[in-house]
Order: sequence, then C-alpha cells, then structure tokens
Amino acid sequence: MKLHEYQAKDILRANGVKVPPGIAATTTADAVSAAKELGGDFWVVKAQVHAGGRGKGRFKEIDSAEILDRVVRGEADVPGKGGVQLCRSIDDVHAASAMMLGNTLVTKQTGVAGVTVKTVLVTTGADIEREIYAAVLLDRQESKLVLMVSAEGGTEIEEVAEENPDAILKAHIDPATGLGDWQCRQLAFKLGLSGAAFKDACRLFKGLYKTYLAADCSMLEINPVIITSEGEVIALDAKVDIDDNAAFRQKEIAAIHDSGEMDPSEVEAAEFNLNFIKLDGNIGCMVNGAGLAMATMDIIKLYGGEPANFLDVGGGAKVEQVKAAFKIISADPNVKAIMVNIFGGIMKCDVIAEGVIAAVKDVGLDLPLVVRLAGTNVELGKKMLEESGLPILTADSMADAAKHAVGAIQGA
Repeated sequence: MKLHEYQAKDILRANGVKVPPGIAATTTADAVSAAKELGGDFWVVKAQVHAGGRGKGRFKEIDSAEILDRVVRGEADVPGKGGVQLCRSIDDVHAASAMMLGNTLVTKQTGVAGVTVKTVLVTTGADIEREIYAAVLLDRQESKLVLMVSAEGGTEIEEVAEENPDAILKAHIDPATGLGDWQCRQLAFKLGLSGAAFKDACRLFKGLYKTYLAADCSMLEINPVIITSEGEVIALDAKVDIDDNAAFRQKEIAAIHDSGEMDPSEVEAAEFNLNFIKLDGNIGCMVNGAGLAMATMDIIKLYGGEPANFLDVGGGAKVEQVKAAFKIISADPNVKAIMVNIFGGIMKCDVIAEGVIAAVKDVGLDLPLVVRLAGTNVELGKKMLEESGLPILTADSMADAAKHAVGAIQGA
C-alpha cells in the first residue's frame, strides 16, 4: 500500500519524527484556508500522487506532448510548472492549487499517461541549510533491515548509487537488538554533523526505524531530510509503502489508503485476495504460484506472444476466487486469448476446472481459452472440462499451452 506524503508524515509524527506543519486540501478554497491557518508568508503546495519526481513533473493540461515525453525520459531541463510549487502569497497558493487539482501530472515514474491530482498538501516553507537522505529498507541479501543515509540529499538515490556509491552509508540492524544508538551516532558523525544537528539526526534515525516497525513498512524513504540553521533535523518529504500482507493488523492505515491511482482490475483482484498486475500484452494468464506465473509469462514470450497480466490465484484458491480471476482477465479489452496454467498441489485441479466452467457460463466465452492442468486430481479436472460442452482447449504441457494460445491469436 503506497501512502501519500501527508499520510506518511502523520505516521512519522506519531512516532517522534519531526515533520513540517501541513494540511491536505482537495479544493482550491481549502488550500487557501490551509495556508491562512498555517500562517506566515511562505508556503509550498505539493501534488499528492503515488509517484516520485513531482517537482520535475509537468501537467498535461499545460505542456505539449514533446515536453511530457522529455519528462518521462528523465530530462530535468524542461520548462513549465511541476507538482511542487513555492508560494510567496495567498494568491500564489490559489494559483498553484488550481493548476494542480483535477489535472494530470506526468513524471518520470507515471509514464505519459500521468496521474490525476485529487489532493494537494499545503505546508510551510522551510529554512534549509543542508539536505541529506535517509531510508529504512530490507536488505534481502543480508536478511536484515538497513538504515541507509547519504550526504547527497535531494538527489535521486539511484543516481547517487550509480555515480558515487561511496556516498551511501549503511547500518545493518540486528533483529534481536534493534537499531543501536552507537549506529546512529556513527552515521551522524560520517555525515559530518555536530552539535544540535548531530543529536537531532540520531533521534530522527531512531524515529524512522520505530516507524518502519510500527507501521509494517516495506519501504520508508525521506528525501530530503533537511537541517535548519538552528540545527533542527526535519523530514521534509516522505515516501512510505506498507506491506500488503500486514493489512490485517494495520486497519487504520488500510482505511486511509487511496486506491484511486491503482488500476481498477488490480483493486478488484485485491478484494478477492488475488495477486494481479496488469501488463501490456494480449494473452491473459491465470496461474497458481508466483514462480509458475513468471515461468508462464516467459514461455508465452518464448513462443512469440505477449502476456496481458500477472495473476497468481494462490495455493488455496476457492471456486469464487477462480471465477473472479477469470472475469477480471476476460474484462480486459486487450486480451485476445486466455491461458490457464495450474500445477495442483494444495490447489486441486478439479477446483480450478469447476471455477473456469462456472466463470465461462456466467460471463460467456468469445475468446480462445487454453487450459493446462497437472498434479492433484488432474484427470478429474480434465474430465470436467471435456464434459462441460464448452469450447475449451486442453494442453498437456506448458509448451503446448503457450503454442496454442499464441497460435490462436495469430490465426493458426
């Protein structure tokens, strides 16, 4: 679950991390009211979308297709106004929020299609003396969480890793003892901090680790962390992803999650506990197990086809889930054929067959459907498909299934 910046900052604040005061707004009038409530004479209006590179992004309604294409390619020198605007007056706040709300923001991460901005964050301007980077991530090679920091804040960490990898400092965290004070001090020292900033940075590092654990994060990135002239260390931005598998115990976070930027089919799949990701091809895939799903997409590519989705129904799917999966795939107008590839272990082949038959009868079938079953109750499953009277083509191997699916599209 991706969180918007204002949502992530609320969670950080609750765990002792300093963040600038800010108010989310969904209308221009609310944005103006927020600026007046915050007070001062300097504000920042930030588009709230689940994508990075907002400041370098551009709005479709303002810029040409050529400029938007350059944005997606990652060129930073394009003219125009992006999704982060500095405002020196209330009129500026009004203009910035009016430009953003309801319009489509294109960034390097959104692609040319962009994302519609429905909410903006109005926050106070910051006294920035220095910027650093900080993140807590899972290092899968070390099987430990890692606190990662860099003196090159405000720069995309991928660029830093490529151009100056030595600038990235890491502290791996022992799961038994947690993040040590000594590790925080060591990193703060290596960043060249001293005095009040040194102490505040250590507190921030501890707060980030606390937040990661408390919210079941899969990723927590602050870029930049700013150091003010008074030595305060503040999380100016926040990018937080929550582990979907922890949604059952993060009900408050799940309740505020904005699924509006997700593909509608992915939202529907999540309601049935299906692992679904939409792709650009034309052969729909329904598979049990992530590894088998990846192999299925690979073999479709091998025989000249393009998978339209990744869909893992899991090892213990029920008939209703299978029906839902089939409906989601067949509803995609780009899908010209469907390939079902099941290896029955915990999942029984007859359950898959029952679900496919029920789904076909329910939604109708005007696409070529290839089904390959293997494993538990495979003969029963095949018999059910053959006796269904439906135009379903069965295959004995993955290769045969892929050939039939690709051939059906190519007219073979």
